[in-house]
Amino acid sequence: MNLSIVTTADGSKTIYNEQVGELYHSRNGALQESQHVFLNSGLRYFLAGRDLTEVSILEVGLGTGLNFLITADYCTAKEISLNYVGIEAYPLTEEMIAQTGYEEYVSAPVWESFLKQYRASLGHDIVINQYTQLTTDNRQLKNFDSDKLFDVIYFDAFASANQPEMWTEEAINHTAKFLKPGGVFVTYAITGNLKRILKALGLKVEKAPGAPGKREMLRAVKAITS
Repeated sequence: MNLSIVTTADGSKTIYNEQVGELYHSRNGALQESQHVFLNSGLRYFLAGRDLTEVSILEVGLGTGLNFLITADYCTAKEISLNYVGIEAYPLTEEMIAQTGYEEYVSAPVWESFLKQYRASLGHDIVINQYTQLTTDNRQLKNFDSDKLFDVIYFDAFASANQPEMWTEEAINHTAKFLKPGGVFVTYAITGNLKRILKALGLKVEKAPGAPGKREMLRAVKAITS
């Protein structure tokens, strides 16, 4: 892959993938997008009003690891045990991730442990710290399987214009089956087709305010059945 480091509007960095023709995060702010869409509108929304000591997250598109890092840092600070699985069919190298400069945004122990053990996380559980466990699954989404269900799904695939196979009914159905009842599916995108697919699966779909540069994003909650 032809990859290069790009500085986004909020000063944080991301990676441009020339082969796909897209950035790994929003050019309007990589850090702002991760915090707004995934941490705040996903995890913190799920945790609100719940007195939980552990949480599980599935990310589709681990990429640079930014969503994981800010989530791990948040859970560590709140003393919440985090079980995090990131699907990434084309893992970046440690050297490429190191160039992102994300150590500026999370605690040094979380960053250093992630970078040191990143390669070992490919297909294996690793312990970042006493609160955080990470597994990176380097298969394509359609080949991912797990006997676990997750509290929150971060859906962070490349946009449908450049990676349409990730946004098909088959791909979304496959992803949503790993969500626990009462769990939250969250993504930066919002399209009529995505809303229809999730509603057909019985999820309650809502528009939420988008990150800088986007008016809206999508959040969906899986119904709790009796």
